[in-house]
Amino acid sequence: MNDDSCSCFAPRIDKKQIEDGLEFAPKFDENGLLAAVAIDAHTREPLMLAWMNRESLRLTLEKGEAVYWSRSRQEIWHKGATSGQIQKIIEMRTDCDQDAVILYVEQAGGGACHTGRNSCFYRTIHPGSPAALEFLQQNP
Repeated sequence: MNDDSCSCFAPRIDKKQIEDGLEFAPKFDENGLLAAVAIDAHTREPLMLAWMNRESLRLTLEKGEAVYWSRSRQEIWHKGATSGQIQKIIEMRTDCDQDAVILYVEQAGGGACHTGRNSCFYRTIHPGSPAALEFLQQNP
């Protein structure tokens, strides 16, 4: 289970260590990425899904603000550095496999979504009609 990692993360040794241990040993996918879900720390509303690589995860932990990896631009993306939509980390969790994280954040500068909405999850899909969407939040 060894995964080449920066020295800031624990090495992945075995399943027991990953599932029951107290060391953070993240597992990045074949592209070197880890899923990150940002959730409003106060309302518990999901804000966005983004990706982190080793460097952006290290920077997130170091700065206390969300830093992601932009798959489209292929570069580190400090959320809000240019827009003012900084995400201050209140709490961070990992899942049982340590291959995803949840960031409970205080969202500054308006919404988290590039559309101007508070959340990127602004439409609902109804079971039974999977091709139809309904707005939960209209255009800002």
